[in-house]
Amino acid sequence: MPKNYVLIIVFLLLQIPFPGFIIGAAGRKNGCIERERQALLKFKEGISDEYGVLSSLGGEEEKRDCCNWRGVGCDNITGHVTSLDLHSSPLYAQHFTPLTGKVSDSLLELQHLNYLDLSLNNFDESIMHFIGSLSSLRFLNLSYNLFTVTIPYELKNLSKLQSLDLSYSFDASVENLGWLSHLSCLEHLDLSGSDLSEVNDWLPVVTNLPRLKDLRLNQCNLTERIPSTLSFKNSSKLLAVLHLSNNNLSSAIYPWLYNFSNSLVDLDLSGNQLQGLVPDGFRTMSALTNLVLSRNQLEGGIPRSIGEMCALHTLDLCHNNLTGKLSDLTRNLYGRTESSLEILRLCQNQLHGSLTDIARFSSLRELDISNNQLNGSIPESIGFLSKLDCLDVSFNSLQGLVSGGHFSNLSKLKHLDLSDNSLVLRFKSDWDPAFQLNNIRLSSCHLGPCFPKWLRTQINVRLLDISRANISDIVPYWFWNLLPKLAFLNLSHNLMRGSLPDFSSVDAVDDTFPGFDLSYNRFEGLLPAFPCNTASLILSNNLFSGPISHICNIAGEILSFLDLSDNLLTGQLPNCFMNWSTLVVLNLANNNLSGEIPSSVGSLFSLQTLSLNNNSLYGELPMSLKNCSMLKFLDLGRNQLSGEIPAWIGESLSSLMFLSLQSNEFSGSIPVHLCQLTNLRILDLSQNTISGAIPKCLNNLTAMVLKEAETVIYNLYLTSIRRGAIFSGSYYINKAWVGWKGRDYEYERYLGLLRVIDFAGNNLSGEIPDEISGLHELVALNLSRNNLTGVVPQTIGLLKSLESLDLSGNQLSGAIPATMRDLTFLSYLNLSYNNLSGKIPSSTQLQSFDASAFNGNPALCGLPVTHKCLGDYLPGIPVMNGVIQDNQETVHEFSAWFYTGMENGFCVFFCGLSGMPVVGARFNAIAGFLIKWKKECTSDMLNDLEHLEMIFTVILISFLNIAAVHNLF
Repeated sequence: MPKNYVLIIVFLLLQIPFPGFIIGAAGRKNGCIERERQALLKFKEGISDEYGVLSSLGGEEEKRDCCNWRGVGCDNITGHVTSLDLHSSPLYAQHFTPLTGKVSDSLLELQHLNYLDLSLNNFDESIMHFIGSLSSLRFLNLSYNLFTVTIPYELKNLSKLQSLDLSYSFDASVENLGWLSHLSCLEHLDLSGSDLSEVNDWLPVVTNLPRLKDLRLNQCNLTERIPSTLSFKNSSKLLAVLHLSNNNLSSAIYPWLYNFSNSLVDLDLSGNQLQGLVPDGFRTMSALTNLVLSRNQLEGGIPRSIGEMCALHTLDLCHNNLTGKLSDLTRNLYGRTESSLEILRLCQNQLHGSLTDIARFSSLRELDISNNQLNGSIPESIGFLSKLDCLDVSFNSLQGLVSGGHFSNLSKLKHLDLSDNSLVLRFKSDWDPAFQLNNIRLSSCHLGPCFPKWLRTQINVRLLDISRANISDIVPYWFWNLLPKLAFLNLSHNLMRGSLPDFSSVDAVDDTFPGFDLSYNRFEGLLPAFPCNTASLILSNNLFSGPISHICNIAGEILSFLDLSDNLLTGQLPNCFMNWSTLVVLNLANNNLSGEIPSSVGSLFSLQTLSLNNNSLYGELPMSLKNCSMLKFLDLGRNQLSGEIPAWIGESLSSLMFLSLQSNEFSGSIPVHLCQLTNLRILDLSQNTISGAIPKCLNNLTAMVLKEAETVIYNLYLTSIRRGAIFSGSYYINKAWVGWKGRDYEYERYLGLLRVIDFAGNNLSGEIPDEISGLHELVALNLSRNNLTGVVPQTIGLLKSLESLDLSGNQLSGAIPATMRDLTFLSYLNLSYNNLSGKIPSSTQLQSFDASAFNGNPALCGLPVTHKCLGDYLPGIPVMNGVIQDNQETVHEFSAWFYTGMENGFCVFFCGLSGMPVVGARFNAIAGFLIKWKKECTSDMLNDLEHLEMIFTVILISFLNIAAVHNLF
């Protein structure tokens, strides 16, 4: 090589900016710019980092290079920080690693920053003061931070911005979007969750973003205001994704959509107010490949023009009010769409009819027609859909036989959901299906009585639900070999038998946290060990016995549901609750457990349901339980717990909806702090030794005052979990025994409808407070078998929702309030064994009860008891509660007239008969007695019903005797 060429090459090499040559010039040390490194350290100082997300940021020697810090990206040549990605990541399902605190303006030192992602954190609004100065930004994501200020107008300065995501971060109402017009480079915009109800110009603004490809304005309170002069001159010709779900848009939005008909790929108009048919204008959308119209108010079918959309791949009409026959709807899709359609979703509508001609859509990969009113059988022609990956016909009224012929060509099928129909699955014993399923949901289908052998061929199953399948067989041992692949297993509500193997060695793949629901079967033996990474374990209503110490082997990193209720388990509660900070439900009810409740239960900070009902637990409630501030359901009834009811229940457990301490040995008085439980629906303190008065503040229990729609008390139940993702979910519904109309009933789905106070079987004293009548939604009140005195509150008629009232076995006195006739829903009443007196108020409701409801009150009269009242003998006499009311003017007038007339009349009559010695003597004696009695009679005697009845009976009998002897009649 010539010498001059070598010199030229060396010269050119010297011009290449090798990092080693730039360090000195730019001030870089150990790979990054020092001033930018210091800026990041200052940023870290203002941040609370509970999960150590920023642990890599530090001043130690081994951490000198900020380009190696987590979430920090640098330019490979200059070393400047160009990206900062600190979005919160899922630590495990439902639990994230958010950063909190103030965002320092030291980030302004990062003038080369073009990528900033701070999403899914809890930062304050400090970043809004300088965000517009980061002029190099091309990507900005601040979503899910829940700022309390409005979207800053200063964002208009970010003229290079290509992607902006502010979704679900701003609650404050936005007045205008004019600043968007300055962001001409914008390609992706997501303002979902922002309140744009006051923005009148959102359509013109987004229309005139020339490069926009992806627009998402979900749940923004949008209403279409389309100007008559709306120009599309500068509008994007590239808009492919348009999501406007959950707004207030009507069919008037369609003309605006037509202008993007050549580019739209993904259209989501779910959750709006669209009505009628999809307009024929959609026929012009030749490039549309994804149409989503879910959660609208579409009615009837769809227009034939959709069948001419030759590129349509996805049609989602879920969550609408589509009516009519399924066949009529699909018929309008015949044509070009017939061969192009890959995903058809019609779930959650009101379609009826049968599954005819579905096989015509030969390109279908996903068919979801769940939650409709379809009937008939599944045709075998569905097996012609050879490309089908997902088939969901759940929650319909389908019936008939399903055999291997239905699946003959479905070799690509991965997800099968036939649940909640009346289908009978019958396969040959040696059937080897062509598919390998990942998800199998066959709940409520008839698979039994034998355990389905074809499941042995499915080696890739992640979720298996064959609950309520009429299987009454021993689970074969080969089945348990599927467990390492399973993310969730549901065998509940069958009659399966046998013992469970040891699951402790099972190590689920793909970071899956397995869940098990084996409840309502006949499994027996000792409780087996389960994988340490178990997410949910429901083994209730079986025959398991022995101790429960094995459950401590579960590490608790993700354990959320533990239900071992209704078994034969013994021993003490394990003291390992401190390992289960994520536990939401703990149900050990109806076993033979003993001992005290360990203090470690106070470590269950996420606990919402605690049920230890019907065991043999004793001792006082641990004070640490007050740390479980998220508790909604607390059932400790039917044990031997003692001590006073702690005041901290009302002070610390404010979320309680259900509280039962019944059938224990609690003493002392009812703490007034319980009145702070404003969410409480059921309060059961019955059958203890509680004394003192009933608190007057019970009308502060707001949930018993105001009407609410919630019918169940439940917790979200994750059926399967992978790290950072949830496969699917259901609900764990709490159940409990409730005293109702004189008996105990177990309630589950309707538990949340009840509003009950039960203080029966204690030593309560004093009067029933009038304030209890303020609980207008109360449906059951039981204060029986106490020592209550005084009268029944006159305002009790305000409890118009009351269906069950038991005040028996007390010392209540006085009359039954007339307002009780207003309790028109009352179907159970027990006022027996008190000291009530007077007439039972007349009403259709009260007279319909058996007389036993009033036993033990000898001074009561009137129907339904046999003891008649004064008014029954003398109709027309003003009577209240069975007693003449001499404090009323009309009664005084009547009494004066009646007794004077009686005296004079008898005297004249008797004197007229004085010629008859015997009769005259008797009448004169009676008349003399009456005259003397009338003069000496006091008002107290007049109010004595039995005294008056005796007098008038003597008079009547005497008169009849005289008349009979002398043949006067």
